[in-house]
This record gives sequence, C-alpha cells and structure tokens, in this order.
Amino acid sequence: MNIVLLSGGSGKRMWPLSNDIRSKQFIKLFKRDDGEYESMVQRVYRQIKSVDPDSCVTIATSKTQVSAIHNQLGEQVSVCVEPDRRDTFPAIALAAAYLHHELGIAEEEAVIVCPVDPYVDNSYYEAVLRMEDIVKNSDKNLTLMGIEPTYPSEKYGYILPSNSDEISGVKEFKEKPDLKRAQEYIAAGALWNAGVFAFKLGYLLDKAHNIMDFIDYKDLYNHYDKCTKISFDYAIVEKEPSIQVLRHKGEWKDVGTWNMMAEVMADEVKGNAILDDTTERTNVVNELDIPILVMGAKDMVIAASGDGILIADKEQSSYMKPYVEKISTEARYAEKSWGSYSVIDAGKGYLNNKVVLKPGNRMSYHSHEFRDEVWTVLSGSGKVIIDGMEQIVNAGDVVTMAAGCKHTVIADTELTILEAQLGDVISVKDKKKYNI
Repeated sequence: MNIVLLSGGSGKRMWPLSNDIRSKQFIKLFKRDDGEYESMVQRVYRQIKSVDPDSCVTIATSKTQVSAIHNQLGEQVSVCVEPDRRDTFPAIALAAAYLHHELGIAEEEAVIVCPVDPYVDNSYYEAVLRMEDIVKNSDKNLTLMGIEPTYPSEKYGYILPSNSDEISGVKEFKEKPDLKRAQEYIAAGALWNAGVFAFKLGYLLDKAHNIMDFIDYKDLYNHYDKCTKISFDYAIVEKEPSIQVLRHKGEWKDVGTWNMMAEVMADEVKGNAILDDTTERTNVVNELDIPILVMGAKDMVIAASGDGILIADKEQSSYMKPYVEKISTEARYAEKSWGSYSVIDAGKGYLNNKVVLKPGNRMSYHSHEFRDEVWTVLSGSGKVIIDGMEQIVNAGDVVTMAAGCKHTVIADTELTILEAQLGDVISVKDKKKYNI
C-alpha cells in the first residue's frame, strides 16, 4: 500500500522537549519489546511495516524535520519536503505529485494519508491496509476512517455517518464541539474524525490541478510559496459528495499534549529523577545531567531539557501553547541525519556544542564566514577534512578551522566532539555547503 504520513507541527504543546526542530513525534518516550526507547515516528513506521512489509511509506514534512527523520528511520526512507508550511491540502497535493512524478506511482493506485502521531494498536493499520482494497473496489471518490468514540471529547472533530453500517456514507461533519454537543453527536452515532483519507492518486491530482496552477511535482515545489494556506478538510473533504467512512473500533489516542502523552508513555520517570512516596500520578522526563527530586506532587507533569523546564498540572498542560510562544530561545538540542548536537554554553563571542556522530556518518562539507571553530575529540575515532587535506583524529586531538575554511568530519566509530564556535557573529545561517 502507498501511505503518506503527515509530519508537521512546531512542537509548542510538548515544550521543552519539543521545538521547531524536534517536534513531538521525535521524542523517544515509548518502548519496544526489547526495552529500547522509540519515538512516535519510529513506532508508527514499525507498526506499518509489521502489517505490510512491502508498503511504500512517504513522509510529508517541513525542511526542519528532515534530518531528524533520517536520523531515526534511516537515509532510505522516502521524504517529501515542504519548502514552506502551507497547511494540509498543499502538503498532501505536493506529496501526491511527488508519488506520481518522482516515484512513478500510477494514477489508479490507492493512496492513504495518515497523521504521524496517533497512539494505536496494529488493528488501526490493518484497517488502513483494508482501506486500500475499499478504494480500489468502490465507486466513491474519498474514503475516511472514523473512530468509535469512547467518551464525549471536545478535542476532536466528528463525522456523522448516514447509517450504522461498518462502511457508510457521510451525512455531515462537525467541528470540535463543547461537551454538551459532543454528547449529542455521540448519541446520534457520530465518529471521531481520525484525519485519515484514502483515494485514488489520480483523483487527488485532478483536484490539485483544479485548485492550483502547476505542471508537475518540481513546478509545484518551485511555486509552493504561492499556494493558499488551507486544510485538506476545507479544500476537499467537506466539498466532496462522493464520500464514505470506514468505522474503526480500537485503541486510538491523539497524543498532542503532555496530558495525553502521560497516559501512554512507557515509564513514569525517564532520566535522572526521584519521586517520594507521597507523589501520585506524576510523570517526569529529565534530559539534563542533574537530578530532579519530586515530593508530594499530584497529577503533575515535569519535563526538563536544555531548552527549559516545565512544571504543570496535567490538565493545565494542554493549554500551554500561548505561554510557550512568549518564550523566545534558539533550540539547544537537535537530531541530524548524522547524529545530534547539544548546546552546552553560550555567551558573547562564543558558543559550545557537544556533537555526537553515528559510526559511518559525516557532516556536510561546509564553511563559515564569520566564525572560527575548534573541535576537541572527546571519544571515538574518525577523519577530518580541512580544505581538502585529510587528518585522522582520535580522543584528545584538537583541530582548529579558521573562518572561511572548508571542513567536515567523518566518524569511524561513534565520535563525540566538543565544538567551540568563536566570533562576533554566531548564527545557524552562517553556513555554506560544498560538494566533495
């Protein structure tokens, strides 16, 4: 099956572990059977492949998330990159054009679009796989998945089916309601809108051409900033008369806030933290190298990273976004395709990073115009290239690059480097890449 996973979001609701670079789907709070931690995107990808090993999975995402996706899923995963954020309809249209023009997927093939962040069991992806056959054997243009509600939620949109059959027509869509209306919708047989859409590729391409002026994927990509910001629901779903919904009953949680994440995360505590005997229903995630002691807390979530510290009532944590938007700091941790970096310290004229490269990986060959860099190898071994000259490096070696020098590092084993950036202007934008 052909699946497009929508991976967007700015990470405001799960601050301080998430940010514009590391969104919630990359935080490793779940556990595999072998005890290793995994992120939402790793869990979802693993579940899809366990249900259908031959599935073609493409992740539609922003430029800031590409490195983290490759870091967690490998370099071979298919990624369709949005040049700018333009909401879900342009993102899905761009992904559809990418599937057809770049991957060669035929127009009569079924495509299923899913969010990347639900917490579900495998029956959900078995239903997604079934949607492929429904699309191929149905005369309907669009097939949705509706989740049978377990309580009257104010957080989700609702689908009102035309009858109680497993597959039925759609009578009406409802926006996120208040509690009273949610109860009325459920009494009337409404389903939660899971944000899962299935269609033949040609159908969506035709819709996209009718709404946007483009020739092919490359043309749409190059003019993407001209696309109107509009959701897929408003642009397509609510205007489509030939539509049906597949009813699904199974575990489904939209893990978009700390309150919801606390319900499904593997451990009550992750990181260096101690909870006393009077602490109840409290979750702690500590990414710092200092301990956290919690005493007497009830229904709390505590999260600490280099970007900040959150101490919140679980219910109130769902309303943190406007407060986080007032906090203006550069991200101090990011996963890259080659490894990760953490900001240790910064001041006037300097910034110190801890850089970890995975074995066999390398940074891009690049230079900086306004800063010098000094690399101190803390552990591991590898090779540094400076202006075309190669140098073997091991623990204890120090390498200096003046502004303007082209440089890269290649890891033989896991390589940990203390990187000192020195200059009057230190910016992530001060970087020019070269071929090597």
